Amino acid sequence: MNSTEPLAAGVVGVGSMGTHHARVYNEIPGVDLVGVADADPVSAAETAAEYGTSVADPSDLLEVVDLVSVAVPTRFHYDVAMEAIEAGVSVLIEKPFVRDPVKGQELIDRAAEMGVQLQVGHIERFNPVVDVLQDVLADLDPIAASARRLGPPVSRDVDDDVVMDLMIHDIDVVCSLFDDEVDGVTAVGACDGDYADAQMKFAGGTVCSLTASRITQERIRDLSVTTRECHVAVDFMDQSMRIYRHTDPSYHTENGDVRYTQESIIERPAVESDEPLKRELRSFVECVTAGSTPRVTGEEGLRALSIARDISDLATSRDLGLAEVSVSDGSTT
Repeated sequence: MNSTEPLAAGVVGVGSMGTHHARVYNEIPGVDLVGVADADPVSAAETAAEYGTSVADPSDLLEVVDLVSVAVPTRFHYDVAMEAIEAGVSVLIEKPFVRDPVKGQELIDRAAEMGVQLQVGHIERFNPVVDVLQDVLADLDPIAASARRLGPPVSRDVDDDVVMDLMIHDIDVVCSLFDDEVDGVTAVGACDGDYADAQMKFAGGTVCSLTASRITQERIRDLSVTTRECHVAVDFMDQSMRIYRHTDPSYHTENGDVRYTQESIIERPAVESDEPLKRELRSFVECVTAGSTPRVTGEEGLRALSIARDISDLATSRDLGLAEVSVSDGSTT
């Protein structure tokens, strides 16, 4: 691709996430946001006016862009993305990749045939603290991980359960960190798909506990990793990390008494703060320009989707709902 000319970018679907895609494309040097499309003409017009671009029909937009973000509801991902690929346009498809893994594989295969890039929008992979975490874990022996992605009820329209909406972020992150086959998953759910707790076991023995909630009044986005050498705690929201280590225990005499001591050492690695979405879209633009492999491939999107579907199925079948059995008398509340 001629790198001297700006890349023409578009966004199909300018809801809560797609609007931010339009904002970031409008800010990236060497990219021209040529249009946005949405089933809601008011949303499309407002976004176009705010970022100095035009409203277009999706089919017309695909005729004039080099790359496009697909940020429509998940049930429409396949159709919109396939139309883009057939038009020779590189696509970034918001997570979850698709609803049906078979359809996802069709998109991957067709993108390869057409020679266009396909990236899945797992934005947390582009959080700067994840890069630092990967470097930290490179020389460590992980034993277990625990991730929480909790928050209050959302005001935006969501057609995915909490596993597909929130937990899938952490599924993708831990799979990228441990780069190992998943041996099995277990899960339970509550409140009709708005709360889920899952466990993943990797073939190498590492275990992960994941919790996602859309009914928790405190907003939490964190991940901790226990290794044989230390404990690493990450906060995705403030992009910070702490590493907890203990020195070797020692005994010393104080006033004739023998005392036991063991120091705790807390390290705080430097993390260069940046907006994950900007890093994600810059990376997408770079791989389209260079014809290189996206950081989050379609295959990785399928991996996260398949695990999330298994967890979602288990959580749904074991959804505690709003009825709880009292151990003392067997009554329900």
